[in-house]
Amino acid sequence: QVQLVESGGGLVQAGGSLTLSCAASGSIFSINSMGWYRQAPGKQHELAALITSGGSTIYADSVKGRFAISRDNAKNTVSLQMRSLKPEDTAVYYCRYGDSRSPGYWGQGTQVTVSS
Repeated sequence: QVQLVESGGGLVQAGGSLTLSCAASGSIFSINSMGWYRQAPGKQHELAALITSGGSTIYADSVKGRFAISRDNAKNTVSLQMRSLKPEDTAVYYCRYGDSRSPGYWGQGTQVTVSS
């Protein structure tokens, strides 16, 4: 089992910045991926950004150049720095942990609201 605890959501004006953090604990495998997914009202769940334990990253086209994902393997944490936020970034953001041994684990979600 892996437990994920997220923090950092909130309300911000368009053009502002927020940083989300997620800490993983439990049965962590050295080779893994951690990422942030989001779900806006009435929309499908989508990947925002992902980073592997080796440092490879994937970003949704909609966030490229504005969001930056990073991780600390020693602390099993992942962060998502979000800048130039837009109202369409409003969503519940979920941290996800995945490795080859399991189907993956999800955090409880944190709300990000961007006002226009």
